[in-house]
Amino acid sequence: MQLDSVQFNQNSVLKSAQDEEKLPFTLADLKAAIPAECFQPNVAKSLYYFFRDVAIVAGLYALANYLDSWYFWPIFWVMQGTMFWALFVVGHDCGHQSFSKHKWLNDLVGHLSHIPILVPYHGWRISHRTHHKNTGSIENDESWYPLSESQYQELPWLQKVIRYYLFLPLAYPIYLFQRTPGKSGSHFDPRSSLFKPSEKWDIITSTTLWICMVGLLGFLTYQWGWMWLIKYYAGPYIVFVIWLDLVTYLHHTEQELPWYRGDNWTFLKGAISTIDRDYGIFNHIHHDIGTHVAHHIFLNMPHYNLLKATEAIKPVMGDYYYKSDVPIWKALLHSAKVCRFVPDEGAKVYHTYEHETVK
Repeated sequence: MQLDSVQFNQNSVLKSAQDEEKLPFTLADLKAAIPAECFQPNVAKSLYYFFRDVAIVAGLYALANYLDSWYFWPIFWVMQGTMFWALFVVGHDCGHQSFSKHKWLNDLVGHLSHIPILVPYHGWRISHRTHHKNTGSIENDESWYPLSESQYQELPWLQKVIRYYLFLPLAYPIYLFQRTPGKSGSHFDPRSSLFKPSEKWDIITSTTLWICMVGLLGFLTYQWGWMWLIKYYAGPYIVFVIWLDLVTYLHHTEQELPWYRGDNWTFLKGAISTIDRDYGIFNHIHHDIGTHVAHHIFLNMPHYNLLKATEAIKPVMGDYYYKSDVPIWKALLHSAKVCRFVPDEGAKVYHTYEHETVK
């Protein structure tokens, strides 16, 4: 369904339609509607996007170093942080094994894309897999799942401030080290409940490389000073984290999207309970990651085929396809205000907020 600023408060028809227990289409119906070539990764095309991003990152560093002007550094942080985010999306494809059909190449490019921006590739890949297997499940989802009203009321004030007001620059780093309220585990610890014993060496590999990257940054800071770190790395990194938290938050946080408890959840119900958003000039830069519905249904699809696949499944999904053309800043402010928690009871629930519970 196309959402706009008026339709945010006119969701009764859509909710009524989606309260039916059985979806009017199956996973097989959606797959049959998509051209077969959309599921096939093209190694040359995937490598092109990777090397293109790396070249832009290198070019921006060269330009910033040449100009070395405080008139340009803030512009550089925004541009380079955006490119860090684009590199993350390339590594995201690698994590889903949609970059190529070769696991060794996927893992190699995944590490090359993620470690320089301080993402532990395997740790993130595995927790992200858990998210995709459980999207829309209140009990089992791993990313931006809602708290119940009672959990919200019991949340310590500092956690509440971070979760609902300071999440853009802080949510991702905190999640890496300790996950979210109600769950525990570090993306760097092979003993974490996030991982299987068989994944131990994957986690050790990524954690070791991550530590080496931190060590390299520490050495360069020792050589050239804290101002070097701020200008060349910390500024872009903060912008990258804001991008990551902004986009992933808006993928799954919208008052119109249902969440499920217990047996009422199914993979397909959860997969379609996400939303496509328009990031304007950034769509192509960050590899159309805002085209998210098709990605959640078929996570092994390369990013450069998502637009074509989306057009193919829209007629099949009908009103079950969520898309918003609301400006990103307005969508963020709206969701941050009204998406605080879900009711304590109910098999299928929606985000709400304190003002509504008083009525």
